[in-house]
Amino acid sequence: MSRTNDFSVLIGLDWASSKHDVCIQYADGTRELAVVKHSAEAIEQWITELHQQHPGQIAIALELSKGPIVYALQKYSFVTLFPINPTMLCRYRRALSPSGAKDDPTDASIALELLVRYPDKITPLKMADDKIRKLAFLVEERRRLVDEKKRYVNRLINALKQYYPQPLEWFTHRDSQLFVEFITRWPSLDRIKRAKPDTIARFLTSRGSFAKLVSPRLEAIKSATPLTYDSVVIESNKLLAITLANQILPIITAIKTFEQEIEAIYHEMPDAALYESLPGVGKCLGPRLLVAFGEDIHRFGSAQEVQKYAGIAPVTERSGKTAWVHWRWGCSKFIRQTFTEWSAKSVLYSYWAQLYYEQQKKKGNSHHQAVRSLAFKWIRILYRCWKTNTPYNETQYLKVLKERNSPLLG
Repeated sequence: MSRTNDFSVLIGLDWASSKHDVCIQYADGTRELAVVKHSAEAIEQWITELHQQHPGQIAIALELSKGPIVYALQKYSFVTLFPINPTMLCRYRRALSPSGAKDDPTDASIALELLVRYPDKITPLKMADDKIRKLAFLVEERRRLVDEKKRYVNRLINALKQYYPQPLEWFTHRDSQLFVEFITRWPSLDRIKRAKPDTIARFLTSRGSFAKLVSPRLEAIKSATPLTYDSVVIESNKLLAITLANQILPIITAIKTFEQEIEAIYHEMPDAALYESLPGVGKCLGPRLLVAFGEDIHRFGSAQEVQKYAGIAPVTERSGKTAWVHWRWGCSKFIRQTFTEWSAKSVLYSYWAQLYYEQQKKKGNSHHQAVRSLAFKWIRILYRCWKTNTPYNETQYLKVLKERNSPLLG
């Protein structure tokens, strides 16, 4: 816990892309509002002049833990940053300014107020190890690239359905480099029918297509019938398909580059073996789980803290005699996705996880509810492994369940 009187100046900062509103409280309790332009030079001038006039540590509370303004301020040894949970700031804003009037307190003032009133609730930003910071950036950006590719692939599939649906039958993996390159080379049925069978065969085999699939594909191409002869439909959608395919290809390349870098860093991390022991974790989810827990073993005091952080712990709300349960909203969507995606995959690789998932389904829970309930249990197990630096052992865990006469094993 940091005491506010340890600082010569306390600041609340409301960030934006071009400028930042700040509310400054000096040692004598007086406050001042100011605006700082978002540029390296303007930030440098503002913070150094403030420090010269008020020597000592400067505390800055803001609704961010990363981003340009955070990176700009982190380089000053006399600045301590206090990230505020956006949900906390939003609730406090509603309490202080229910009217939404122009003279209501600014977010900068509210951030400062939270820092002054609740210093024990806001912890200073702690810089993680360089490797884990880089890994955190890479795994999150890789996921964004995958999502971006998925959007383009869905649009490509829809375009092909309008005039040239046959490739959707010839290829199972529509997001593969093979499929996308096939579309760029032969974007219409007319074009592929004019191609020589040997040319098509060489194309397929050179890109890893199974030999046993080549002949059936050639036969399917030969016997294919046009969906439409409408030139407007064909030419318009062909142009769209080529455009989308050419956007997908560099994304595929970028994802591969990111994955190579992720793998190189991940295997240098001391906890990698722990995450690799988890059923169904694979090469993508292992690094993401490592990032979710981090390197600081004291970061979480209990499995419940991890469950809340990941947005897996259910929240009960009450109003009068009515109560309802929902999943936690104030959390990182990426972290929550990491735990739920891994839990869903674990059903295919872990005996007890499969039994638990089926049990939840029999209770009438949806797939997503069952997976989140499973994630809730997995976090408790993984937390214990993380705390003791012990790889997960499925056989050992099943033995423990049997010794406890767990109803899960019947």
